[in-house]
Amino acid sequence: MTALIIGASGFLGTELVRQAISAGRPTAATFNSRPGELPDASWHRLDLRDIEQIETILDVVAPDVVINASSGDADWTVTADGSVRLAEATARRGIRLVHVSSDAVFSGADVHYDESALPDPITPYGAAKATAETVVRLLHPTAVVARTSLIIGDGGSVHEKIVHELATGTREGVLFTDDIRCPVHVKDLAAALWELAASEAAGVFHLAGADAVSRYSLGVLLARRDGLGPALLPAGRRADSRLPGALDVRLDSRATQKRLSTRLRGAREFLHKS
Repeated sequence: MTALIIGASGFLGTELVRQAISAGRPTAATFNSRPGELPDASWHRLDLRDIEQIETILDVVAPDVVINASSGDADWTVTADGSVRLAEATARRGIRLVHVSSDAVFSGADVHYDESALPDPITPYGAAKATAETVVRLLHPTAVVARTSLIIGDGGSVHEKIVHELATGTREGVLFTDDIRCPVHVKDLAAALWELAASEAAGVFHLAGADAVSRYSLGVLLARRDGLGPALLPAGRRADSRLPGALDVRLDSRATQKRLSTRLRGAREFLHKS
């Protein structure tokens, strides 16, 4: 199974490439600004705003499956329009597509969200991701749309870096006590995405950890794992800030978990320091 990973130089993309190479899969990977450091993949520059680039890479690589792990943040032309272009091009060629989405598609009004929940975004990024989900499912009915939450690793994720910078005083800010998510380990997430890619599953799936924790509580767990003083972490409430976005979004992944052999561990488990 030849695989093409979009956004492969990012945190999740790098782990997807690593696992693909370890499994012996022929792997092509795309980047926007700089290629990744894993040499056993073929690297291709790709701007998802350019349909000709998308078409060329699909023709050159001829993948059996494409995993779109790109972010694009709130750039509509990348996150929404780029995903639409990719879905249309892969569907036309009969290529399997796994599209990675986010819990940002939800407002937090209902707190608990299973796979049947309809997006109700309240941020530009969430709106772009929700639009991408909808159009991917319309244009590519056999595609997988996999929503996930905060992605944590063994030191390389954005949240882990923020915790270290706050604990050492090299960054200003606070960790919110009222901003709740269901963090997932990047290795679990990548393995689950590969499992879905190799299956005949289609539709929406939730790939989040079993534990709902605040960003502050997650920071404490990270600090303890890494030998930092949790007392050094500043706490605050997102509700008291001017930052937009949902407060409490808990992806319910139980239905998806029943279909997977990969276990989606909760943060308290994968950050436990024995």
